[in-house]
Amino acid sequence: MITKIQTKLYYLSLSIFIILIDQYTKYLIFYNYKKFLNKDFLLFRLDFVKNYGAAFNIFSGNRIFLSLISIIFSILLIYLILRKNTLNKIDITSYSFILGGTIGNGIDRILKGFVIDFINLNFINFPVFNIADISINLGFIFLLYRIFKNKQ
Repeated sequence: MITKIQTKLYYLSLSIFIILIDQYTKYLIFYNYKKFLNKDFLLFRLDFVKNYGAAFNIFSGNRIFLSLISIIFSILLIYLILRKNTLNKIDITSYSFILGGTIGNGIDRILKGFVIDFINLNFINFPVFNIADISINLGFIFLLYRIFKNKQ
């Protein structure tokens, strides 16, 4: 029988896995960007962008503010994952994805002063993004799904 502690550790491990994948891909791009720059794949190409703001470059140049927001949200999400006993699997999965992405981008922001973005979609004019951004957006999609599912 799987205990609640094991379940919560599983979801924190999911966040850690996302952080590791995010940081590894950013490391590859940061130190090898000349090799990967404008490398074209079917749906996207690899670019190298230093994002000094948050999503869509809002709050650009507010490193301390954005770093504090990352830290506060990370602490809140860790609390929700570890302490809330009434969470369903969709909620806790959502929080894990958002936590992984928040910490991934927060590490960049705190240590480098900018977030490394490198995925540029070929089929739509969209800002360049990274694995942490994908994780955060997936977490929000899961939450929206649960909200709309419960309203039906």
